[in-house]
Amino acid sequence: MHLARFPRVFLAHLPTPLEKLDRLSKELGGPEIWIKRDDCTGLSTGGNKTRKLEFLMAEAQAMGADTVMTQGATQSNHARQTAAFAAKLGMACHLLLEDRTGSNDSNYNNNGNVLLDHLHGASTSKRAGGMDMQAEMETVAEKLRSEGRKVYVIPGGGSNATGALGYVNCAFELVSQANDRALVIDHLVTATGSAGTQAGLITGLKAINAGIPLLGIGVRAPKEKQEENVFKLAQLTAAKLGCPDVVARGDVVADSSYVGPGYGIPRADTIEAIRMFAELEGILLDPVYSGKGAAGLIDYCRKGRFKKGERVVFLHTGGSAALFGYDHVLTGDAAPVAAQ
Repeated sequence: MHLARFPRVFLAHLPTPLEKLDRLSKELGGPEIWIKRDDCTGLSTGGNKTRKLEFLMAEAQAMGADTVMTQGATQSNHARQTAAFAAKLGMACHLLLEDRTGSNDSNYNNNGNVLLDHLHGASTSKRAGGMDMQAEMETVAEKLRSEGRKVYVIPGGGSNATGALGYVNCAFELVSQANDRALVIDHLVTATGSAGTQAGLITGLKAINAGIPLLGIGVRAPKEKQEENVFKLAQLTAAKLGCPDVVARGDVVADSSYVGPGYGIPRADTIEAIRMFAELEGILLDPVYSGKGAAGLIDYCRKGRFKKGERVVFLHTGGSAALFGYDHVLTGDAAPVAAQ
């Protein structure tokens, strides 16, 4: 796959580290656990959206945009990283933030990613949960266009075929790193939400016949819906790359057992995962994506679904800035929802 055929701005800190988690592996007593540190991609504390935005923002530049717009939840990592890219490239940025949790906590609504959005110079507007956010973006974009702005609209999570190219590239990078250290990867695990990260990874892995099964731990949608969203985007991404049908429906696997009561609402197992990674490995997860992904990883190890002697890579999608919007849960002021 020759990704140089696609416009790209090279701002991410790549390759991201691939590290062995010795203390976590020992604690769980099962497989050998590794971590792909996509929390270290650079720009405003990093995260998985940086890879996607390298391709998306290049496309925006190619189209002559002077303004970018996207949407996400109140504590959206994607919104924060989009704001950072826009600042770096000298573009205006407007963010639509959807209230998906109904939280009235001041830190949740004003600290963490929201604080960083504004520090990067982005303007924000809020929307009630459950609205058609794509339609809301188009309405605002048309208003800005009527005022003479050239607006490029990025879907939530940067999850379209252009954004997913960032994770096709990540698949190539990961396999190259594993090859260089004779690391046979038995399982790759990551959080999955808007579908672009998982779709790009599975497309890249299948395109090079890596033979590495990918498990997405869902953070929002039910299993069948999540898998269908990922598969559809993987098909579009493969077609864009010129290798249609390289991904079969059976290649896309998601487990939505760790979502809990809803998007952005951490259960006790999410908080446990955050504390384990922080206390054992000095690594910060977030309560929305990577924390739930890690909760799934830990549970699979404890139940023997990942077996002793296997090598499992957890792809860390970043998001630690959101921790500062969840202090009421992390400090014990409000009890997290128990795992069912």
